[in-house]
Parts: sequence; structure tokens; C-alpha cells
Amino acid sequence: MSDRIIFGAERLDEARLAEGVGRTAGALEAEGIGAGDTVALLFRNDVPFALLSLAAARLGAAILPINWHFSADEVAYVLADSSAKLLIGHADLLLPLEGIAPDTRRYAVATPDALIEAYRIDRRRCVMAEDRDWSARVASAPIWTGAPRPSPLTMLYTSGTTGRPKGVRRPPLDAEAQKRVAVSMAYVFGSRSGMRTLAAAPLYHSAPNAVALSTLRTGGTLIIQPRFDAEQFLRLVAEHKATHAYMVPTMFVRLLRLPQAVRDRYDVGSLEWIVHGAAPCPPDVKRAMIEWLGDRIYDYYGATELGPITRVSAAEWLNKPGTLGRPVPGAEIRIYSPDGRRLGAGEPGEIYARNVNYPDFTYHKQDERRSEVGRDGLVTCGDVGYLDEDGFLFLSDRRRDMIISGGVNIYPAEIEAALALMPGVADAAVFGIPDPEFGESVCAYIQPLQGSGVNDDAVRAFLRERLAGYKVPRRIEMTDSLPREESGKIMKRKLRDPYWANTARSI
Repeated sequence: MSDRIIFGAERLDEARLAEGVGRTAGALEAEGIGAGDTVALLFRNDVPFALLSLAAARLGAAILPINWHFSADEVAYVLADSSAKLLIGHADLLLPLEGIAPDTRRYAVATPDALIEAYRIDRRRCVMAEDRDWSARVASAPIWTGAPRPSPLTMLYTSGTTGRPKGVRRPPLDAEAQKRVAVSMAYVFGSRSGMRTLAAAPLYHSAPNAVALSTLRTGGTLIIQPRFDAEQFLRLVAEHKATHAYMVPTMFVRLLRLPQAVRDRYDVGSLEWIVHGAAPCPPDVKRAMIEWLGDRIYDYYGATELGPITRVSAAEWLNKPGTLGRPVPGAEIRIYSPDGRRLGAGEPGEIYARNVNYPDFTYHKQDERRSEVGRDGLVTCGDVGYLDEDGFLFLSDRRRDMIISGGVNIYPAEIEAALALMPGVADAAVFGIPDPEFGESVCAYIQPLQGSGVNDDAVRAFLRERLAGYKVPRRIEMTDSLPREESGKIMKRKLRDPYWANTARSI
């Protein structure tokens, strides 16, 4: 019997997968989880993440993956806002959350050796209380044998320009709705029966999560990489004959940095579909990957709210460099001017889109915010771009002020709000600057109060107590004053433009 999940030395064949999902569903039900409930997960890439996702769906519950880089305060906000009944995660990740969101019951999963080694985790931080051992809870649970219930897609929190993340919630999907979603998954991500997906990107992210679960639901094999390492990625492809992978441009950069002799060492001929997204890919990186792997490279445009909207093949991209492709079957794109006028070919404006194969959504507890992003039945994520005469989409600007670093969305407003609380800081402006590895990194211009003595180290220390580490600015500039419009608004372009001069990217 072939393996269905591979994680280091751990193997789950069809029988073990079925038992694992069934017992996990039984354990969740014993904890009072049912249709409409939310279960929060705080995991790095690991097997229990997949089992919990499939099991919760059978019960009609929503899984809420939380970015494990979040600070304790950020996790507390998501737990409170989502009303999650249960939090399950790796033992070392739960340790800093003692006393946080006490109304949410929690269980720990032992952090496996593969992750301890990959992230160099102190084993003393991985100790669990016996009464909070989720694996023991599952082992003693009866196998749940009920009929699968309609379930919402994974509930994900997506940040906004207000600085607080919003939960994207959909109604439960019946069998017909799930088939429509599968159509888009197949077209954009290449999902098919028997696929062998190498999960290298974080599973708490929207697209990697969807691809991984689609693999298991279509009878394929999921190969989980504990943490992305370029040579290990190639070794896993060769060893397990991986056919599919979801990647971000930073991964491409690291693969291309490998010496040619290392790249030639591994047979990656089994790969048939590599889709990349989450961040713009530098043209030279994209060309180099196409030269190496040819027509197996795909890109797309989409969002947590929208699902996939476009797809572009390697050949299409080479013919129209920079394009994100044409609308997928069932999708529609319109470009609008600021005054609401629909624009024609070649005219840049705000991108509005929809995919009829994906059920509509709302923002959890923020229905009014949902109406703010809609127009004529379509939704915008704030991106600016245009459609050419052949219907191919191009981005000319991105979500208002958003920074995409290594495929992760970072919103300056959240960082600026934290800086506003720092004694000695009069004002601050945060934006993205070019980074050769991550695409962008965070830069902060800070106007300190006269005589305050605020410095770079103090700023970083202050922010690390309040924000995830990846949101802490890599570059900090102190300034006597920030450029402002007559209205008082900071003119970020004056600060940002010099960093992007002589680059290929439009900002």
C-alpha cells in the first residue's frame, strides 16, 4: 500500500491515514467540536496539521491556522476574535502563551525531532503537561464514523491596512460546491488524482494549505518538508518522485544559488507542475527557473478572499513578460478608476475580480468591511493593474502600502501603530525596500522626540515584544522630520522611491 503522508522517517499509508483522521475527529467531537465551530492550529509543517484539517472538516468545523511567528498578543487577538473553542499546536509554540486567551482550551503536540533540528529548538521548551497531550487524547478516542458534514473552507486571517487582521469566513460547502472549488484547484495548481506534492512552503498560508489538502483529498501523496532548504528540496523531489510543489520567489532564489554541480546531482524529472505566488518574482529569477525547468513553471493571481483568479504558463509569460495571465474558467476581472468608471485595455486602475467557483465570503464579525471592498458583485484587494488587449493581467502597483517579504504579507500600519506607543517616538513611516533574497524587507523612518535618545536597538527591542520577528524593520533611519503633504499625511513615496530607483519593479 503506497504512502499518503511522508514526513522524514514517518509514513502514513491509506489505512493509517484513515485511522488517524477518524480518531482525530473522534477526539475533536469528545472536546465538543461540531458543525460551525472553529479549531485554531499553531503548527510548523507537521503531520498532525494535516490530520486535524481533514478531521475538523468531517465534523463541519473550520480550521484556523495561525502564523506561528505571531507574538503572544497577536495570537491572543486572533483567538478572541475568532471565538476558537480549541487551540492545538506544537509544545514549544504554546509555551509562550501561558495565561493568554484563558477561555480557549488547548492541547500540545510533541515537537518532532525533524523540526527541533531544523529550527534548532531548545528541547527543554518542548515539555508537555500529561493532561494536555493531544496525541494521547487521539490515541484513546473512538474512531468517528459519521457521514461527512458540509464544511467551510479553512478560515484564514488576512491583514488589512488598519493593522488588525480580518478573518475570512465562508458558508459550509456541500458536495457540489466542493466540486466547483476542485475545478479551480486543478486548473491553477494542477491538482489531480495520484499527485505527489512536496509541501515546502508554510502550511498556515492560504495557497500552500489549499494545495496540501487538495492532494490528500484527491488520493495523492503529501511529502512534508520540515523547513525549506534548497538542496534538501531537490533531494526530496528525487527520492519521492514529487510531481507538484507550491513555492515562493525566495525559494527560487535559494535554489538558483546552489552550485550547478549540486543542482545536477538530483533527478527532478518527476516534477510536472510548480506554481509560485504570494509575491512578485524578479524577471531574471523567473527566466532562470524557466531555463532550468521549462514549461513546468506556473504563476497566478489570487487572494484569500477571492481564490485563484488568473493563471499563466511559462510560455505565456515569456511571450508577455510580467503578466499574471488571463482569468481562469469561472473568473472575471474588471479595472476601475478612482471615480468608479470601468477602464479599458491598457488603462491602469484598481483590480476587481471574482471566481464563481468559490463561494462568497464575509469578514468574521466585520460584515461592514466586506461591503467596503465590493463593486458590481466583484471584490478588490487594493491592487492596481491593467488588462492588455488580449485580456492578460499586469500589476502596476500592489496593495496599498503592503510589503511582501519572502511571500509573507506585512502591513506597515500595524508596525506604525506599535511605534506610536513607544516613548520617545514622535512619528514613524514604514515601507518596503528591495531585498535580493526576500524581494522586500521592512524599512522604518523614525522621527524621535528631541533629546529622547531613541536608537535602532531600542526600537527593535520594543517591537519584538509586540510583533512577530519578521515584522521588525531590518533597516531603521532616524530623521529630524518626515515629509508631509499640506493635509499632514506623510509622503511615503519621497522616502521610498530612492530605494526603488533603477529597479525593474513599478511601485
